[in-house]
Amino acid sequence: MAISAFIGTSQALYGREAATQASHRALEQVGRNPVFLGIVISSYHHPVQQVMSGVSALVGDAPLIGFGTSAEINSDGLNHHSSIVILLSGENTNARAEWLPGFGEDSRGVTQRMANLLQLFHSEGSLLLIADGFSGDARQACAALPPGNYQVAGCLAGGDLHQARTYQIGGRQSGTNGLAAAFITGNIAIGVGAAHGWQPIGAYFRVTSASGPWVRTLDDKRVAEVYSELFHYPTRDWSFPPLNEIVRLYPLGVETKGQETLLVRSPLRMESDGSLRMNSSIPEGSSVHILVGSTSHCLEAVKIATKQALQELGKARPVLALVLPDISWQKLFQATPGLEIQTVREMLGPNIPIVGGYTFGQIASLKESKENNPLELLNQHFEIILFGEKE
Repeated sequence: MAISAFIGTSQALYGREAATQASHRALEQVGRNPVFLGIVISSYHHPVQQVMSGVSALVGDAPLIGFGTSAEINSDGLNHHSSIVILLSGENTNARAEWLPGFGEDSRGVTQRMANLLQLFHSEGSLLLIADGFSGDARQACAALPPGNYQVAGCLAGGDLHQARTYQIGGRQSGTNGLAAAFITGNIAIGVGAAHGWQPIGAYFRVTSASGPWVRTLDDKRVAEVYSELFHYPTRDWSFPPLNEIVRLYPLGVETKGQETLLVRSPLRMESDGSLRMNSSIPEGSSVHILVGSTSHCLEAVKIATKQALQELGKARPVLALVLPDISWQKLFQATPGLEIQTVREMLGPNIPIVGGYTFGQIASLKESKENNPLELLNQHFEIILFGEKE
């Protein structure tokens, strides 16, 4: 039996009702076909316990992986306050999925325990990772994975900036401050692509004070003062809505030794003290550039990422596109919501379903040669994961 993806969506008001309806609509299409993995993407407004209750009651023993997001993506564009359930079906394919708490306190250790649970050491297959978007260090997770002949992709879950909370789903468990993972083996492959459309504007600084995930001063000025001078809004305004969240549209490009391209690091928000709250630390003394994005550059990045994913998928027949844009894309395309998804549709054609959600970061390996290029935490990127059936 061929590998297929069956998708149900619902915009019901309550989390359990939305998840139940979405699961039921997906199952109606599945029929008697065996389901080896369920992917759940749901609005962070829906409590994760309600979402899990609604999905688990219907999909049986199939392992689950999923995350919360600020807007849900399907082939038609964007939804808000909805749930999406994707059921992957086919023979000669298996999946294992787990969720572990405590990612914020011990990102490396939790990742290592996850690798043991999923039996990753020297394994072959495809690994999907979803980490908490506020707490923890996803770079440690990338570095802690054991060797193996497996592809890896994933994201930092999106969520509620006001509550500083994201949720993740793995196996039959879910929660915040955790790491979810699914390991897929058998007759399935993935192709991954990622790119961004942010460029430096000619303003660059040295990080003169930083601690943990906070960048406090640039050239000995509070970050809010720097942004005030650059963009001509009062310093105080950058610490309050809407500017304290819109600041993600203006990330930092970090110079790294031996690399021509800048490493993009995005703020989650501007704090009340005028510092930037990041989800990845930037060392003191780093040289950073202020970046801005444009819709034209970002649409070109979508094309680049989709081409990368198709090339990496090779001869496998694509059956599902999972798109994981940074939340900054949702803000940038606010006047034309879903335009980036239309670009993916134009490239993939009408028959490959598209699903996804906005995230606080992406996990991928971008270079053509993966041998000497470790897995990376990305910010500000558009990531696409194509699932395909092997020949």
